[in-house]
Amino acid sequence: MAAARTEFKRGSRGRGPGSRFRAVGRALRLPVTGTARGIRRATHAHGAGESGLGKLIELHGVNGAGDVMITVALASTVFFSVPTDEARGRVALYLAITMAPFTLLAPVIGPLLDRLPHGRRAAMACAMAARALLALVLSAAVVTGGIELYPAALGVLVSSKAYGVVRSAVVPRLLPPRVSLVKANSRVTLCGLLATGVAAPIGAGLQQVGPRWPLYGAFLIFVAGTVLSFTLPRKVDSARGEDRALLAADEGHLPGPLRGRGKRPGLRTVGPAVTHALAANAAIRCLTGFLIFFLAFLLRVHPMTGQSAAVSLGIVGVAAGAGNALGTAVGAWLRSRAPEVIIVTVVAVVLGAAVVAAVFFSAFLVACLAAVAGFAQALAKLSLDALIQRDVPEQVRTSAFARSETLLQVSWVLGGAVGIVLPLNGTLGLSVASAIIAAGWLTTVRGLLDSARHGGRTRPRVA
Repeated sequence: MAAARTEFKRGSRGRGPGSRFRAVGRALRLPVTGTARGIRRATHAHGAGESGLGKLIELHGVNGAGDVMITVALASTVFFSVPTDEARGRVALYLAITMAPFTLLAPVIGPLLDRLPHGRRAAMACAMAARALLALVLSAAVVTGGIELYPAALGVLVSSKAYGVVRSAVVPRLLPPRVSLVKANSRVTLCGLLATGVAAPIGAGLQQVGPRWPLYGAFLIFVAGTVLSFTLPRKVDSARGEDRALLAADEGHLPGPLRGRGKRPGLRTVGPAVTHALAANAAIRCLTGFLIFFLAFLLRVHPMTGQSAAVSLGIVGVAAGAGNALGTAVGAWLRSRAPEVIIVTVVAVVLGAAVVAAVFFSAFLVACLAAVAGFAQALAKLSLDALIQRDVPEQVRTSAFARSETLLQVSWVLGGAVGIVLPLNGTLGLSVASAIIAAGWLTTVRGLLDSARHGGRTRPRVA
């Protein structure tokens, strides 16, 4: 009898209001927890969880989400809030005050961080924390229009670049046993793209609430990134077996009088494929910087038929993002197969797309060019990573990744500056775009194909 009463009480408690509230709570949490578990399974697959690469992938997603929140807020303040002619002047001023000093500072960031190989987790955390604080500074500047907007924006760019340099150096340290560097980089990049795609509409929605709200969102995201940086494995801070990549020949390639003087391995002549691939990637990055700024103003004045300027820019942006994601996925599938041939091919494809868009100018072809440029940028960069892994000595490889990324960023800035100063003539602008990519292709195609025929020097894989 007592057992029956106990069972009755248990059943009553199970069917009471508390149990119903718990069931509702579980149902409401399920989409969030289920999504989180799905993301964790994807980022930690193929040994990435055990090696620590999964945590870096998640951290890069946080980085991308925070950066796009700040981008949305600044674009709305500098670009969308004023007429087109005034916007061109404001964007040019923004580039002059922020991008020009950044172009001078960017080459210095890599060497400075080379001197802190044992503090990479702290460096990434500082880059996140700095952007969190600067987001709060910008939240006041976007309302008042104060001059602090520009130095704060410069600080965001420098902090973002510092994170990117350190991240490039960290990836080789976290490779799972059966995952190549190219595949690892593609997974990191793809997670950043997906996070950007998710955060961009959220940032646009917050912008409708008020100009400060995307920056408040960025603050919270970067605070989370600061904490996540310290969850990376301790081996990230290990510099065992590393050296700095010098932009000079290694000892085996030095002229006779200089040979044997103890020069450290360098980047420039370790393998000609690396320098040629870097030049081709710089041309593509210059093209994408040009297209971003030129099309932003062109589509504002001449939007797609039946669409507003904002929708037209959104369509082109989605096309570019989709192309980038597809290029990243294809790069992971191809791995490191014939990277020289891949670079030559994708640059030729984007050159053809630019020429067609210039000759038969239309909004549809502009969107197609943006997609092709995004695809080419992602696939060419992964092929460059494969060449660095193959041809650059292990002890300077992480530094080589950091320095190559600095050069690509500077190329993007230069392309953007060209896009700002050109007249808003579609045929003229896309002709200039064709010339940019043709110059990069013609100066590198022979060297890359020669390298592909002779083969690169195979080097041991980074542990």
